[in-house]
Amino acid sequence: MAAAQTSVTHSFKFEQSNHPLARGIMNPPVIALLAFVTIFCAALIGLRLHAALPNHHLSPETKEVVRLGIGLIATMTALLLGLLVATAKGSYDTQRSEVIQIAAKIAFLDRALATYGPETGPARDQLRLSVESTAKRMWSDENISGPKNLSADEAKKMYDAIQNLPAQSEAQKFLKARALDGVVDLSKTLWLLSAQAQPSIVTPMLVAVVLWLSVIFLSFGLFAPANKTVIATLLIVALTVSTALLLILELDRPFDGVIQISSVPIHNVLSQVGK
Repeated sequence: MAAAQTSVTHSFKFEQSNHPLARGIMNPPVIALLAFVTIFCAALIGLRLHAALPNHHLSPETKEVVRLGIGLIATMTALLLGLLVATAKGSYDTQRSEVIQIAAKIAFLDRALATYGPETGPARDQLRLSVESTAKRMWSDENISGPKNLSADEAKKMYDAIQNLPAQSEAQKFLKARALDGVVDLSKTLWLLSAQAQPSIVTPMLVAVVLWLSVIFLSFGLFAPANKTVIATLLIVALTVSTALLLILELDRPFDGVIQISSVPIHNVLSQVGK
């Protein structure tokens, strides 16, 4: 029992990465902006090269070789982009599923305590306070300097409140045991969610995509005339590609930014806790 209590004390936390790479450099809008600048500048460089290259470097044979090489790079870029989408979507779906599981476990724990008897009032109040605190930190819009976590003292209080319930009948002993298991299970799921807070998209993959896209856009400018229509088209396409990268990165950070996991399941359950 002491081991289980220790597990709850250390596990009932929700931590967000505070590493500068995750908070600063890995900020999706910043990355998308850098990608846009890099890709569009590559296209402009291609336009300048088009004007500077001798005519024999722009022959049909040369263009065909360049197109074949760029076609291969474009295929690899498409495959890598698909991998990034699958990775981000998988991470989002996994964490969304865990949020729903947390809501279900909270509801089960509260119903078990309600069935136990009216003497579980303080334990149910502590459950509400603990979950509310966790939810506020999970979906906080504030730039907190330290880890977003739930105090271990609150988790211990909730566990102790259930542990100290006077079980008189066999039914109460059974419900008490299930409630204690529910607290441990809930804290483990929260810890799992905490462990998944790091972005799943690794930096080298992202850098490779941006570099390959830059090469592709360089080739676009290399064989295009430098007029306003071409420049505007390259600008719009570069902006579109950068927006796609932004959406992928936002999907990989489901508790921050524009694309967030809904907090409705947790708040719906909280509206019933203690009643």
